[in-house]
Amino acid sequence: MNAQFNQPGRAFSYYPGCTGASTSREYDLSTRAVCEHLGLKLVDLPDWNCCGSTPAHTVDHALSAALCSRNFAQAEELGLETMLTPCPSCLKNMHNCLERLKEPEFAARVRELARRPLAKNQAVKSVLQVFYEDITPAGIARRVKKPLKGLRLVAYYGCLMNRPGRFMHFDDEENPVSMDRILEALGAETLPYPLKNECCGGAAGIADNKVVARLSGKLLQLADALGADAMVTACPLCQMNLDLRQRQANRFYGTSITMPVFYFTQLMGLAFGLPRKKLGLGKLIVSPKSALAKTGRGQPDIMAHNLDGGAL
Repeated sequence: MNAQFNQPGRAFSYYPGCTGASTSREYDLSTRAVCEHLGLKLVDLPDWNCCGSTPAHTVDHALSAALCSRNFAQAEELGLETMLTPCPSCLKNMHNCLERLKEPEFAARVRELARRPLAKNQAVKSVLQVFYEDITPAGIARRVKKPLKGLRLVAYYGCLMNRPGRFMHFDDEENPVSMDRILEALGAETLPYPLKNECCGGAAGIADNKVVARLSGKLLQLADALGADAMVTACPLCQMNLDLRQRQANRFYGTSITMPVFYFTQLMGLAFGLPRKKLGLGKLIVSPKSALAKTGRGQPDIMAHNLDGGAL
């Protein structure tokens, strides 16, 4: 363990990503609450912008890198060397930016687009990575006040959190275990899940929701067949496809699965005994009450959910 992470007030620049300020507000809320509890200070960028993940990156790599570079420059102005983000898509795009900026011609083009000096000493990590590598599962276990005993979970990483390994440098590309170990430290049981890093359909649902229904439905069916009480993810887009679009997947396959889909930070907060209002549990579409009942905490104060998976 890096000893400096035991020091209260260790500060990071924080990039919530576009979804953190909108469709995955509960991920942002629970991330902030858990980081505060663990003594990690998140310093918001004063004027952050979209990192260019997916749309801009598809059209122009230099433009996408310029968007990332603008965020890195703000972090450097704050005097902070490491940026944290909860979003795997943002993480991959920012890692890609830092890697490509090693190329002189590319860096010159990015500098021209960004219209400001490029950051010189910046790194980016996922919140999951810092929890796993620096706080460690053992350190997390020591902070658990309300173990999630009785909860059977599958950890779903999605296709971006650890890929490509040549510059993500976290966990294993093909068989990641970091989230599993954290969930186990919380007292839950994790089930072997062969599809843990298969694609859920990503942003393809914008153009063709049948793609997401087919891919996400396959993931949900396996989790259900394994006897999981819930799925757990660290990706806003994955969570949305599995949770918000669960009814679409059921229609596509003719199934009737009702599978809660948590962010791992929400379960960390529950196990730490943090107030539920800080964890955004009421923002989940598929009700988590059946899963939380396994831990003796399925009270109806979360909110009245639509158990069939939402309106879509």
